[in-house]
Amino acid sequence: MTQHRWPLLFSEGIRAAGGRQPDKIALRLRTGTDIDAEISYRELVREMNRAAHAGLGGLGLKRGDRVALVAPNSRYYISLTCGLGSVGVIVATPNPKLAPAEIAAICRDAGARVVFCDPSLHDALLGADMPGVEAIIPLDHSFPEWLARGSDATPAAEALARHEDDFVLPYTSGTTGEPKGVRISHISRVLTLYGMGVEYGCFGPDDRFLGIAPLCHGAGFAFNLAPLYFGASCDLMTAFDPEATIDLIVDDGPTGIFLVPTHFTALFSAPEADLQRLSRNRLHAIISNAAALEQPLKEEIVSRFGDDRLHECYGSTEGSIVTSQRPADQLRKTRCVGLPFINTEIALLDDNGAPVPRGTPGELFSRSPYLFSGYWNKPEKTLECMRNGWVTAGDIALQDDEGYYYIVDRKKDMVVSGGVNIYPREIENVINRHPDVVESAAFGTPDPTWGERLEIAIVFRQQGAKPDDDALAAFCANHLGRQKIPKKFHEITALPRNAMGKVTKARLVETFSRRDDVGDN
Repeated sequence: MTQHRWPLLFSEGIRAAGGRQPDKIALRLRTGTDIDAEISYRELVREMNRAAHAGLGGLGLKRGDRVALVAPNSRYYISLTCGLGSVGVIVATPNPKLAPAEIAAICRDAGARVVFCDPSLHDALLGADMPGVEAIIPLDHSFPEWLARGSDATPAAEALARHEDDFVLPYTSGTTGEPKGVRISHISRVLTLYGMGVEYGCFGPDDRFLGIAPLCHGAGFAFNLAPLYFGASCDLMTAFDPEATIDLIVDDGPTGIFLVPTHFTALFSAPEADLQRLSRNRLHAIISNAAALEQPLKEEIVSRFGDDRLHECYGSTEGSIVTSQRPADQLRKTRCVGLPFINTEIALLDDNGAPVPRGTPGELFSRSPYLFSGYWNKPEKTLECMRNGWVTAGDIALQDDEGYYYIVDRKKDMVVSGGVNIYPREIENVINRHPDVVESAAFGTPDPTWGERLEIAIVFRQQGAKPDDDALAAFCANHLGRQKIPKKFHEITALPRNAMGKVTKARLVETFSRRDDVGDN
């Protein structure tokens, strides 16, 4: 008799949660504080089952086929990814904020047979260059009819995906080049959830999570769906609204929330009377990721919410969560990303692959059960970041005497000027202390003499009130050696960022390299 081992799939965790409490509200969709829909576990499981059967039967999809899902946060995002994923269909998740041509390029790269999209994108994608796409299905008022073509029955055990199969195919943000499809297996995602459950303690059956980050992003997907895997409830916002977020934190009593640094910055721009309400929160865990929290921002988070809640994790789409900085260390360890995440090993290596001494910067490699399976159709790129089972995202880090890690900078962001290695984050940490500066981004532009020329783009508190370059250089000279002082200080109204708040330095390099005064020819 053939025995089928129960696979570790996102879908099966949700189905198990539905078996325990089928009438419990799994998901609330919110626009601002308004509830657009409440979906019970029974309804969510039924939608997942229907999506699986409609995909296999109605669309003729089979295990290993790819589809693309291009939409903001919605109930059907979860039904489709988990339902189709449960039967082995791989879901690519392009950011819906990309231009139609960029979305089309991702669909071509993934080899998507079907595209599910937000109604606002439907017409543009119909005319896009996607020769392999057989159907474009909008997630509009007619979508429930399409979904109803599928059976309510749970897919047979033999139809389920294997947990080592690819589950989702998020695409890298493209901050350092062309976006790449990141192959994430079912088991790597599920094991990540178990580590998160232990580390953060806010995803259990008695918890209620407030989900804000976009599901198209790896971290947003994991943190927003973890409560559903473990039987909690998730309030999922269709778009970030700072005022509504404050109201929900105070009035609805979530026990967990995931935010990126730009979310915190927007929250803390609210009137002081609203901010004072935040101290009445019932949060067990506040989790931040995607970009580094500046130390002053960390201090304000702790001041507003309490000193026993903030967790900052460092990771990547390829490596999942790599380190975690726990609440007790947030103010004790400045600009620190903490200790290795549960069941994770870290090595810091030099350019020759040898371990570096503590206190010396080295490229950060990690290995864990959470790693990606490689880049889609890019074996050469996979080899660049994988070494004997270890993965790197190209970040430079150092370790202190207590074993804590600090991200120095991205290897690709490092500026080499006159043979000297300069880490832009060090320069940014200095200039951000200036009383007139909100934030900054340092970068290198081509220079015929020095190879690269260090420059910095700065957002000032008051536009048009930029101090002169000599004054800014003098400020830097109090903290930095002469070679680390930027040659140009550019005023900019806002730093270019991707959907998850990461600064896209390539755009700064492109913008300022075109200027006649940068010395390129």
